[in-house]
Amino acid sequence: MNLPAQQRAFLQALCAEGEAASLPLLRARPDGGPARLAIYRHAYRARLIGALADNYTVLQRALGDETFEALGLAYLSTHPSQQPSIRWFGHRLAEFMAARDDLVPHPALIDIARMDWALRDAFDAADAPALALGALASLPAEAWSGLRLQPHPSLRLLTLDWNIEPAWRALREHDPASGADEPELPEPQAHRHGLAVWRQGLETRWRSLQPLEAELLPMATGGASFGALCEHAARLLDDEAQAAAAAATALHQWISEDLFSAIRD
Repeated sequence: MNLPAQQRAFLQALCAEGEAASLPLLRARPDGGPARLAIYRHAYRARLIGALADNYTVLQRALGDETFEALGLAYLSTHPSQQPSIRWFGHRLAEFMAARDDLVPHPALIDIARMDWALRDAFDAADAPALALGALASLPAEAWSGLRLQPHPSLRLLTLDWNIEPAWRALREHDPASGADEPELPEPQAHRHGLAVWRQGLETRWRSLQPLEAELLPMATGGASFGALCEHAARLLDDEAQAAAAAATALHQWISEDLFSAIRD
């Protein structure tokens, strides 16, 4: 074989399931030890499972080493790494878990995976200045109805099916290396709700959204005007005055938390 052919054959053998095809340059050791290719194949999988555990720290702690490794190997078999950086390995794990309930002891773990990935995604998002409240103070009254905002690049909005936040927080704060007992986790309850994930400065943040806020924030990030937010809130609350106040309060909180970066043209 020439070098490119050897490289292609090596990669194919490295990624193959079960017994890999033998290569002339990768023979078993004369003393009967493990084949050199087997060592490479084990290291390849171990490194990717390690990267997956790093990307899904809380999920790994929730599942435990053996169950997480079984999930990771099954995922690797279906979705081999396609990116030059293994930082992005595992971007479809939650989707994979939803299709493989035989590997997932509880459906709430899918939401934990989604939250883990959103936080990593927010941390790596592009930088942008945060919109200051002072930028709104100078707006004339007639401009408020048409006011539209640009979301910060790090903002991620999720719709979760389970109340996972208490368990997620307990697992995230627990350090297995400390020797402390594992936390007693509350049983997740089915609860469909919104979650916002973003980066504030160099720190990732998250919080659950109130029902009205969970309706309005996706509209605002999608380019809806403040007037449209007030109209939608009025339909939900059946009270125009209360709706305008609620929308203004939500807007103030979003900007205080650095969820938006600019006023749209």
